[in-house]
Amino acid sequence: MNMNAVLPQGSSKISAKALDVHYSEKQALFGVDLDIRAGEVTALIGPSGCGKSTFLRCINRMNDLVDGARVSGSLTLDGTDIYDRIIDVVQLRARVGMVFQKPNPFPKSIYDNVAYGPRIHGLAQDQAELDEIVMTSLEKAGLLNEVKDRLQESGTSLSGGQQQRLCIARAIAVEPEVILMDEPCSALDPIATAKVEELIDELRENFTIVIVTHSMQQAARVSQRTAFFHLGKLIEVGDTEQIFTNPQQPLTQGYITGRFG
Repeated sequence: MNMNAVLPQGSSKISAKALDVHYSEKQALFGVDLDIRAGEVTALIGPSGCGKSTFLRCINRMNDLVDGARVSGSLTLDGTDIYDRIIDVVQLRARVGMVFQKPNPFPKSIYDNVAYGPRIHGLAQDQAELDEIVMTSLEKAGLLNEVKDRLQESGTSLSGGQQQRLCIARAIAVEPEVILMDEPCSALDPIATAKVEELIDELRENFTIVIVTHSMQQAARVSQRTAFFHLGKLIEVGDTEQIFTNPQQPLTQGYITGRFG
């Protein structure tokens, strides 16, 4: 069941309260309170090492894979604590898809890259249904026209921008509710970046999107809300236009005007 159909746009999909993250002795996040709204793109900005990627990785428990990582406080998805013992992490990651900084297609065919998740999660009853999921996902990722005659070719044979859109198709094939993007355009050229940004704008009709970006221009172009992190703390969050034109905090102002970062 896709909860986005139930949640009205603008209501809280993900909610962090007093969220702390430690990596062994080093604290990476300090008491973060942040609501991510359904059906919107929320951009996380701030200088390198400020905690924005750490926060992103909490949402699908990728920090579980880091030795010595400890998460405390509360982080909920549709009101359920993501870190509750009863949570099935595999199911959580089906609900919360992830697109990484560098395109990372599997060394499989374009078709099998997209079919992989639906096969594992048993989303297709038969081959025809699987074909439909693959085609629909490629279409939603804006890639179908470019690859429809090459579905058996390796995903790694595509250009960087196409590979990233293939990874987006792979993420949406399991019908997640949330898509996390960790600097998804930093390895792409401007034309490929523009295509991915256009895609993000289309995808928010069906998904809640959280994007970490080092490009303030990108945050301004693709997001409805922006959260500014600095040294592991959430300094300010608000509507993107307000954050960029009238920030309330001197630190935000300094970062946006390029005085540090």
